[in-house]
Amino acid sequence: MKLDFDETTLGFRLTFEQTSWETATGFRPSITVGETVIYFDEAVSVEHSYTPRAVRSSYTFTDYCFETKIRLEGEDEVFFEWRPIKEVRAIDRVVWPGPLAFEEASNDWVSLLPIQQGLMIPNTWPEALGPISFDGLFLTAGATMPWFSQLKGDQAVLASCLTPWDAGYQADHPAGGPFTHVSFYMQKSLGAMRYPRVFRYTFFSGATLSDITARYRRYAEAEQKFLTLAEKAERLSGLDGLIGSMVVHTGIKTHIEPESRMYDPADPMANQVIRPYKHVSDYAEELAGYGLEKVYFHLDGWAEPGYDNQHPDYHEPVEAAGGLRQMKQMVETIQGLGYLFGIHDQYRDYYLRAPSFTWEKAVRLEDGSHPEHAFWAGGRQTYLCSHFALDYVKRNFSLMKDKGIVLDAAYLDVFTCNEADECFHPDHPVSRREGYANRLACFDYLRDEDILSSSEEMNEWALPSLVFCHYAPYDFMLRAPGSPKYGLPVPLFNLVYHDCAIIPWMMEQHAEEDYFLYALLNGGIPYLRRDGAYQNIDGSFETTRSIPMSEHIERCRVVSRLHERVAKERMIDFELLDASGKRQRSVFSDGTRVTIDLATGDYVIEPPLAK
Repeated sequence: MKLDFDETTLGFRLTFEQTSWETATGFRPSITVGETVIYFDEAVSVEHSYTPRAVRSSYTFTDYCFETKIRLEGEDEVFFEWRPIKEVRAIDRVVWPGPLAFEEASNDWVSLLPIQQGLMIPNTWPEALGPISFDGLFLTAGATMPWFSQLKGDQAVLASCLTPWDAGYQADHPAGGPFTHVSFYMQKSLGAMRYPRVFRYTFFSGATLSDITARYRRYAEAEQKFLTLAEKAERLSGLDGLIGSMVVHTGIKTHIEPESRMYDPADPMANQVIRPYKHVSDYAEELAGYGLEKVYFHLDGWAEPGYDNQHPDYHEPVEAAGGLRQMKQMVETIQGLGYLFGIHDQYRDYYLRAPSFTWEKAVRLEDGSHPEHAFWAGGRQTYLCSHFALDYVKRNFSLMKDKGIVLDAAYLDVFTCNEADECFHPDHPVSRREGYANRLACFDYLRDEDILSSSEEMNEWALPSLVFCHYAPYDFMLRAPGSPKYGLPVPLFNLVYHDCAIIPWMMEQHAEEDYFLYALLNGGIPYLRRDGAYQNIDGSFETTRSIPMSEHIERCRVVSRLHERVAKERMIDFELLDASGKRQRSVFSDGTRVTIDLATGDYVIEPPLAK
């Protein structure tokens, strides 16, 4: 490894195995103060010092100062460190070390981005990269793992963020390329750049996509970022029962407040819908009639006054649906059939109509205001400061237990999808890092109560405690069928963490693609029924083909049987078998190989599943 540093441009060149990786031409590292972008090279003074394997740079401005360090470690690693000399309140954002030059009109030059399940962008990809969820902030759906990678054929770099709580990545790929630029950014924490930021670049020669994810897995193991399903099963009695299950996602009550953006003034009846608990009981018995042995029921809108309403004061069964007596009978019916039962719950969205609502427990922004909107069904809301989340979780689940409702699982909505909220209230300030820890404590409480924990998506920070999720989809699945893809979908998350979590997969059959094939490729569990709470949101789109129930069950059975085999296995390899990316193969650590053809709808599982 060789490092060359340019004191004029403040760029660098790293040479590994005769391959050069250098700062993109024209990039100037910058800070943002308010709305003003200020470049490192505009500092009042700049000083550089060198050792045989590092370069340190100090930047002094009128109101603030900081330093950077680039240092070589071992044979294939380079660390980039940004450090405030003192706590710097003026700086809002830092962009450094900058994108690597990656200009080559080649399909073999590709970028790997951790958007949801994962995305591969060849330099020649015809579609421009669209907006990244949550601005690419790490630990959100826009970056479920804090790294990205770029490959020049079999020469590669894996860029990881070791301090991800207030950092993210930005990426630019214009239509047709011929480049993709990816770089890190940092943002302040509780109003200041108050701690050092560290990035690790690991270089490869003769590497594949699977080599890169395997190396990151080794880092994650060393840093104790996760527990495997086998380890979690030792503490959770119901976990093995979830393996190979089919998922039924349905609901009881919809109530949409008039000020909500979801309110439909043209169809008032659609704003108030109630389904009896007995309807769900009958459906469970119907599924038993098909001979289904393992089903997980996830129930939305199970409490008053309906789905996405008055959280966190959400625990009274819906009287018009049968009340507590019918809800308990529904749960007993489901569990009596050997199925699992769980509820939707929410401890971030904080509704002004909640009986216990007080602005004192709401997230307070740096300027003293509160975030507020009325997008979801319950109308006006802000966000609950995560300092109080666990208290409400304990209260509500104790109330459920007192009512005699036995839960196998619980879904704490948005925790693993949305960024952690900073709170500037002087009595309960919370940084993003503390916010993630507060969310993790809620999952830990469920574990201690022997309740399987779930949330919206999968995310690395939650893996020590989270068992499963609503989904961990490819990004294109959340856009309308037929929408352009921003690249080739690749299972980056599963290549690192397949054996650590149970992931349900959509099973819709669209004209463009059959999602059943992705469920097989990824070794997940299938959605037998998925009643989206809101249409055309979160991947709930009309399918182009209505599949007969018997056929749908058989498709789900194939996915479930495969999951029974590979749930606790690592995904150790993934290949694109043709230039179009339509033929793909995944390999699991027990030797199972799954090959799919998205063009023909064919698949092969080796060795074959038992009948």
